[in-house]
Amino acid sequence: MKDEKRNKLIKVAYMYYIEQKSQNEIANETGIYRTTISRMLTQARNEGIVEIKIHGANPEVYELENYLKEKYHLKAIKIVPSYPEQTRKEQSAKFYQQAATFIRERVDSNQTIGLSWGETIANVINQMKEKELENSTFVPLAGGPSQVNAHFHINTLVYNMSRIFRSNNIFINATVVQESKQMAEGILNAKYFHELRKSWANLDVAIVGIGGPLSYARSQWRDLLTQEDLEELRINEAVGEVCCRFYNQKGKIIKGSLDERTISLSLSELTNVPTTIALVNHKEKAEATLIALKNNYFNCLVINQDTAKELLHLDKNATLIE
Repeated sequence: MKDEKRNKLIKVAYMYYIEQKSQNEIANETGIYRTTISRMLTQARNEGIVEIKIHGANPEVYELENYLKEKYHLKAIKIVPSYPEQTRKEQSAKFYQQAATFIRERVDSNQTIGLSWGETIANVINQMKEKELENSTFVPLAGGPSQVNAHFHINTLVYNMSRIFRSNNIFINATVVQESKQMAEGILNAKYFHELRKSWANLDVAIVGIGGPLSYARSQWRDLLTQEDLEELRINEAVGEVCCRFYNQKGKIIKGSLDERTISLSLSELTNVPTTIALVNHKEKAEATLIALKNNYFNCLVINQDTAKELLHLDKNATLIE
């Protein structure tokens, strides 16, 4: 590069980055067309005259986010960095905080917002900052747990979210798994349940967790399953669930007695929701997440970095591993 041309690039870069002048101001002062100024700034970066450093940025995470978003056609994604020096508790605390921010930015007035339930969603709600939403309603997407294992009850989560966002709410008065198909049908067709069913058909946002395989011990509702249910799921090779609806390795819904007795939004209904946010904070759920992702059970994702990398390792069609 000739010295004169290089000096012009340096001068333009100095005016733009150090003196913080606009491209129009630089064009007026130098007599160079504005479009040429833009090309010169790009060339200055390409030639190494200008180096831009963003302190605190994690290029690996951003690259992974962009890759996952494009590959799986996501509307939005947030990958929470995993640092070896952090304890699991510290990493989870950061996940809950960032997931809360992600959700808060995507809920708005005049919306119907559905929640599934569990430990992760409960902890995310605990980190949520207040925001007033006009004419919005929070609703449960599934029945509650048994009285024996009533941690993180769906109605409590719905109430807390409606309080934080100063919005309306609808509760559910049924456990997620009923004793018989007839009891489940009676509840779903009951007059009092009509309002909730109508809300499910008009959801704007759904916030869900991903349930892991049957061996995953942290689930808060599987004490409702009978030995026959567990055997049915094993025979059909269940790998995960969303809204308490189980699916196999191909993402096919496992139909049968359990599905017929379940009080929750169906996965076919879930795929019609404009914005469905999945929260995944455990590496053991990587396979279940990948399958749900490929079957469009959600279109927005908050996931920790280790789980995101494991998800790609499991996907044989993925090319970005590290």
